[in-house]
Amino acid sequence: MKKVHVFWFRRDLRLEDNRGLWEALRGDYPVLPVFIFDPNILDELPGADARVQFIWERLGKLKKILEDQHQSTLQVIHAHPKAAFEQLFGAWDIQGVYTNEDYEPYARERDQEMGKWLAEKDIPFYCFKDQVIFAKDEVVKDDGDPYVVYTPYMRKWKARFREKTPQMHYASETLLGNLANAVPAPTPALEDMGFQPTDIRVPDFNLGKTLVRDYEDTRNFPARDGTSHLGPHLRFGTVSVRQAVGEALKPENETFWEELIWREFFMQILWHFPRTVHEAFKKPYDNIRWRNNTEEFEAWKAGKTGYLLVDAGMRQLNQTGYMHNRVRMLVASFLCKHLLIDWRWGEAYFAEKLLDYEMASNVGNWQWAAGSGVDAAPYFRIFNPMTQVDKFDKGHRYIEQWVPEAGTDRYPEKIVDHKAARERCLETYKAALD
Repeated sequence: MKKVHVFWFRRDLRLEDNRGLWEALRGDYPVLPVFIFDPNILDELPGADARVQFIWERLGKLKKILEDQHQSTLQVIHAHPKAAFEQLFGAWDIQGVYTNEDYEPYARERDQEMGKWLAEKDIPFYCFKDQVIFAKDEVVKDDGDPYVVYTPYMRKWKARFREKTPQMHYASETLLGNLANAVPAPTPALEDMGFQPTDIRVPDFNLGKTLVRDYEDTRNFPARDGTSHLGPHLRFGTVSVRQAVGEALKPENETFWEELIWREFFMQILWHFPRTVHEAFKKPYDNIRWRNNTEEFEAWKAGKTGYLLVDAGMRQLNQTGYMHNRVRMLVASFLCKHLLIDWRWGEAYFAEKLLDYEMASNVGNWQWAAGSGVDAAPYFRIFNPMTQVDKFDKGHRYIEQWVPEAGTDRYPEKIVDHKAARERCLETYKAALD
């Protein structure tokens, strides 16, 4: 059997500027690229999932490049990670496994277990930082404690970046001649893994200079296509975070840059406080007596609350897998505060639907909306769904796109009165926090 290093693709589905792939290709053995469709992850997903389809299609493109241009292939395996490597052991003499770090709780547990298992076989397991500029405890307070407020974290992040700019490109694309020669291997079909095709597509990202330059002016208005659609591509690594930061600095755009830092802020919160996936960061907020009315939850999910901007956002999410960030804040606040439904219900629904779902940001933003998270809005800040329309969709362009029956007798009545809901929320939160 031929001696190889394995590069295990995960959240880094690109050949260029890929840190772990770069490290592997610089080693002493040819590199066999591998991707594993892990049932531990897949079994939690709906049967028609645009994200799985996106990954599957992206792997097909990578595989074609490797086969057509580099006489190699991409081994795509549908199995639990240990079982997948057992298959590889039968065909290759694996001298080391290279991959990029993942900071979500399941991934950390998986990698710890895989590292021990491979070590028992005398196979080293190398993990590298790739999906962030600064990870784990690289940006902390002077005493070593993690930041739990964004602004001082952001300032420290920028200061560290400016003091000694990290390496901003790993030229993995120039080393692909070091891939292992391999015959093409079949890729499991979506249907073989229990999935059906869907018409929902992950949009291409836009990092052009015009978008970056105008981001501050356009990002708050949902009727305008003023966002980058970068989220899914950072999530699955079809673009490197180093490229994204580089674009934000040409010319420097503080708002766009700081959105990327928000992502890393929430990642380090999840790293230091993994309990926040299921528990309020501010523990007294777990005393809130949520109403959790299932009929109202279904109306919220379907975009039938009687509040135009809330309903437009939810319908956009259901039909496209995307929702404008300004509207995300409103619909989350509405669920938690107007309806008094547990933020974890909303977080789970977004996790199922969002193309750009990333656990750290999703949990962080939902806890922000509920008031229970780090650097969160105070509990008495309750968005008014009507004035939000006046501020951000005054011409109703966004609403008309997603709620065409608005203003007719086919549109539902409001499921709750804003003033009464606000008073009820304040009373409920105050009782829990006193």
